[in-house]
Amino acid sequence: MQIDTNTGLVLEGGGMRGVFTSGVLDAFMKHEVWFRYVVAVSAGACNGMSYISRQPRRARISNIDYLTRYNYIGIKHLVTQGCIFDRELLYDRFPNELLPFDYDEYFRHADGFEMVATDCASGHPVYLKETHDRQRACDIVKASSSLPYVSKIVWVDGRPLLDGGIIDSIPVMRSIEAGHATNVVISTRNYGFRELGKDRKIPPFVYRNYPRLRLALSHRIRAYNQQLQLIEDLEHEDRIICIRPRKPMQVRRIEKDVEKLEALYEEGFALGEQFCETYGKYIREEPSSKTL
Repeated sequence: MQIDTNTGLVLEGGGMRGVFTSGVLDAFMKHEVWFRYVVAVSAGACNGMSYISRQPRRARISNIDYLTRYNYIGIKHLVTQGCIFDRELLYDRFPNELLPFDYDEYFRHADGFEMVATDCASGHPVYLKETHDRQRACDIVKASSSLPYVSKIVWVDGRPLLDGGIIDSIPVMRSIEAGHATNVVISTRNYGFRELGKDRKIPPFVYRNYPRLRLALSHRIRAYNQQLQLIEDLEHEDRIICIRPRKPMQVRRIEKDVEKLEALYEEGFALGEQFCETYGKYIREEPSSKTL
C-alpha cells in the first residue's frame, strides 16, 4: 500500500474509548505527521479538533486528567442540561477558559477536516466543516458527538442533528469518495469485534417527530457490523492501514475509571509511534505543532 500526502485519515468514535485515538494522534503530533484530509465522527471529531489545531495532549487532558476533577459524566447533567455529559463545561469552559482552544490555528487547517453527524429528519449522514465561525465549529462537533437517547438534538444550519455514529461510525467510504484511495483508519475496537446485540424496532413515541431517525436506530447494530467487516476487507485488499487496540476493549462508551483510560491512551500512543516510525516520512510536513 502506498502511503503519501493524499492518504486520508479516518477517526472512529466510541465515547470514552476515544482516548485510544487521542493517544495515536498525540504520537502523530509528536512526530509532525499531518494528514491533509481527516474525516471524523463523534469522539473522533472531538479528538480531531485538537489534532487539526496542532495542540498535543489537549484531548488527553480533557478526557483523562480533568475527568475526576470536574466529574462531567453523570445523570445530573442529563437532568439539568439534557445530556449525560456536561455540555457547558466541555463546549464552553474547556475551549474558552480551562483548555484554551487555538481557533486561529484550527481554521488554518480546517478546510481538510470533516465531521460526521446524523440528520434526524432524513436519517442520512451529513459531512460538515467550518473554516471561520467559532460557534458553528463548536455546534458541529457537539452535534457529531451527541449520543442518541442521552443527548438533546443539536441544530446546525436549521437541521436537527445527532451523533454521526448512528449512520456512519467509520466513514472510510466518505474519504474514498472524496478522492483518497488509501486511508489510515483509527478504530476503537479490536480486530474481529462484532456487536452481539440485536437490532430492535424503535417505538413511535421515541423521537416521534423523526421517523427516519427511528428507522436508522433500528438498524444501527447491523450497520456498524457491516462497517467493521468493510474495514477488515479493505485491510486484506491492502487499501487501508487500521490502527486499533490489540485486545478486547475494557473501556466502556461512558467510562469513569481513570486507570483504564490511561492504559488505553498509552496503548494508542505506542501504536501511533510505531506507525510514525514506519510511515511518517511519507506524510510528514514542515514543523508547525506546539506544546499546550
